[in-house]
Amino acid sequence: MSLNCGIVGLPNVGKSTLFNALTNAGAQAANYPFCTIDPNVGIVPLNDVRLKKIAEIFKPEKTTPTTVEFVDIAGLVQGASKGEGLGNQFLGHIKSVDAIVHVVRCFENSEIVHVHGGVDPIRDIEVITTELILADMQTVEARKTRIERLVKVANKEAAVELAVIEKIIPHLNSGKPARLLALTPDEKKLLQPLFLMTSKPLLYLCNVDEKDVNGKSEMVQKVKTHAHTEHAGMVVISGAIESEIAQMNGEDKQAFLADYGLKESGLDRLSHASYELLGFITYFTAGPKEVKAWTIEKGTKAPQAAGKIHSDFERGFIAADVYAYEDLLSCGTEAKAKEKGLIRLEGKEYVVKDGDIMLFKFNV
Repeated sequence: MSLNCGIVGLPNVGKSTLFNALTNAGAQAANYPFCTIDPNVGIVPLNDVRLKKIAEIFKPEKTTPTTVEFVDIAGLVQGASKGEGLGNQFLGHIKSVDAIVHVVRCFENSEIVHVHGGVDPIRDIEVITTELILADMQTVEARKTRIERLVKVANKEAAVELAVIEKIIPHLNSGKPARLLALTPDEKKLLQPLFLMTSKPLLYLCNVDEKDVNGKSEMVQKVKTHAHTEHAGMVVISGAIESEIAQMNGEDKQAFLADYGLKESGLDRLSHASYELLGFITYFTAGPKEVKAWTIEKGTKAPQAAGKIHSDFERGFIAADVYAYEDLLSCGTEAKAKEKGLIRLEGKEYVVKDGDIMLFKFNV
């Protein structure tokens, strides 16, 4: 499983510049709208210090991190849901991602034009949110028309789905995203096939200038308040700083970050925030050939975690040797952890914890 995030925003808020810096994927960036025509995809490793520490102990032939996939989607404009700008083709790209990273411009620069003539982060957020809600409304209304036909012929499943759709329509009409509507797990499951964009987890990325890397400006604080009301995440990144970092090696990068009072790069902060937003955790497999990080959802049981490696592991699951990353670190070796009785045998009902190191036993 790779975390998949779609980067959206108005034209000229710094989306492609940030994408270039974060992924070094070379997305085109220019000072005019619609310079990104096809969604650019960048797959980057999730920087996890635990993976590095485990590798130092095992000294494997290969170390494999888990990854985060970022999709740079062209700038949306007011009226996109009706085909304005480059329209619905980009709204369609958003439907395929796990989460949305909404880039909001929180800096003034007279040399970089704003599509609305001035910088106002809350107005910009509302423009994008409105377009996504309108597009979701079209999807829901179309589904309602089809479902109503089935209800007329006494289809019970259709009647249940229609009740959920009739609950979400007034919610969207009130200008609220689908993720803010209180639904039961079963109701959410019924809506999954619709791929509603406003039901996806959302993270606001405040693009600031070099003077506001800690996000103290009034514009950033407004976004922070707005994000809280929407149950959304938020991270502050300077596209200009990230562009410089992208050209540096490890030591120079850390020294540069320290000068700005930062402990990690924007990529790392964005990756970790996105990871947390989706409720993902990491477990590890470790041996002389490879130390590898695996992405799973919180609450995943051992057989399903094994299935991330290979479906045969899940089907033939017997048990798993499990120990915590902290125990390996304190013991120094796997052998010492075993001597101290810190490696335990877990069965099918074990819920994997973040940082677990696992060795699966299974029948072929």
